[in-house]
Amino acid sequence: MPAPSYGLIATFETTAEVMHAAETVRDQGYKFWDVISPFPIHGMDRAMGMRRSKVPQVSFLGGLAGFTTGMSLIWWTGASNYKLIVGGKPYFSPMFAFPVSYELTILFTAFATIIGMFLFNRLPMHYHPVLNYEKFHRGTNDRFFIVIETRDPRFDPAATRALLEQIGGREITELED
Repeated sequence: MPAPSYGLIATFETTAEVMHAAETVRDQGYKFWDVISPFPIHGMDRAMGMRRSKVPQVSFLGGLAGFTTGMSLIWWTGASNYKLIVGGKPYFSPMFAFPVSYELTILFTAFATIIGMFLFNRLPMHYHPVLNYEKFHRGTNDRFFIVIETRDPRFDPAATRALLEQIGGREITELED
């Protein structure tokens, strides 16, 4: 029994070709597809129609939680749990709580960023069907690929292959899942 198909992969020679191809695939309405490149290509996110990542928002919330935790910790210990006046200083002052709050802001931001990146990028991903493509190693050196998945609602084997040929894709191959 043949393995189920994951999608189609097409090879492109230059950044200009893959950029134009990505814009065309986006304009055709495909939702589940990706571009594989040996290096970041400026403007590819826009060409693919990708939205901004939510990781910075998660990082900000982590930093806010760290700052609030630090201020609350110093307030609770100084003004509530262990009231002790030292040298005429008040029970709580943001000036004295700042170093702790600053460090917790950095710590919580780092943790939130790492956790957010893992969740939004669905990591760790120990296996991906594209890795079975025999020429995939070229995508880490000098070639560019576009992969369109079969789970895309617009995917039709013949029509998708024709689109990839029309936009300049070479060596169009079906990937097994």
